[in-house]
Amino acid sequence: MDKIKWGIIGTGKIAHKFAEALKGCADAELCAVASRTLEKAQDFAAEYGFAEAYGSYKELAENSDADVVYIATPMSCHYADSMLCLNCGKHVLCEKSVTINSRQLDTIFQTARYKGLFFMEAMWMKCRPTYLKAKEWVNQGRIGEITYIKADFSNDIPWDSNDRLFRPDCGGGSLLDLTMYPITIAHDFLGNPDEIISSALIRDGIDLSENIVFRYNNGANAYLFGGFEYKLRNNAIISGTDGFITFGDYFHCTDEVKLFDRDGKIIEDLRFPDRINGYEYEIEEVHRCLRENLSESPLVPHNATADVMKIMDTCRKQWGLVFPGE
Repeated sequence: MDKIKWGIIGTGKIAHKFAEALKGCADAELCAVASRTLEKAQDFAAEYGFAEAYGSYKELAENSDADVVYIATPMSCHYADSMLCLNCGKHVLCEKSVTINSRQLDTIFQTARYKGLFFMEAMWMKCRPTYLKAKEWVNQGRIGEITYIKADFSNDIPWDSNDRLFRPDCGGGSLLDLTMYPITIAHDFLGNPDEIISSALIRDGIDLSENIVFRYNNGANAYLFGGFEYKLRNNAIISGTDGFITFGDYFHCTDEVKLFDRDGKIIEDLRFPDRINGYEYEIEEVHRCLRENLSESPLVPHNATADVMKIMDTCRKQWGLVFPGE
């Protein structure tokens, strides 16, 4: 592939950020964009330089020349939009959380395998240089055996019953939108927990906030928090027997990562400034995978995405939280 042709389904806030990064990637071709109205798609296409605009997602999937489609619709739509693109022969990068439950996710993975297509959850955190450096330090044994992880992601977001974040029919709530980041980092560094202890504040069919504890039979623990109720620093620490690693504020998208020894002395303090806005890293990972004919990314493998979804299913079951249509 000389240039990889991209399509985007959905023209909301996250799609604008992604398109900005896409425009700055020399080996990406801005092929097509689709919105629920042709006018919105045309405006988006004109702003970023997409060659084609469609007034329906189906038209893009069936008629565009896009090699891969980025899905930026509300959570509850991800399953249908992913299946549409896969069944039309398109590779897919789907914004997190890919689906609202494991049943939907399993069907997507089965379809992608059957069709021989690439599919990846847009967990951009896992593609960022800071995150990869932390993984490298851990794999090198720089902090010894991990014993403790703390991560939180909470923003003060005023209640708005029209906002997708607060709508059960859109898969709203903190868990699938924010808290999946702390869950992902704990799972990625410690694996599946042996015990999950969680509680949530539920209002009008969505979770406003949650506290989650992972316990492991080897004695390790992870303490995770997410919510819409108040603003936190949203940082993270990974502590081991020989040292610890910290991420700066907004750990999921920070350009700073630090390595400390067991006495708290800084060993390495690194920054990796974004070249564009941070989304370029997951775009480059998709490009690499497509050029190597991979069906999934080694950085964001299907089994890890599935494990995190199962953990979130377990949490919702503990809270008695069910989305419409489940």
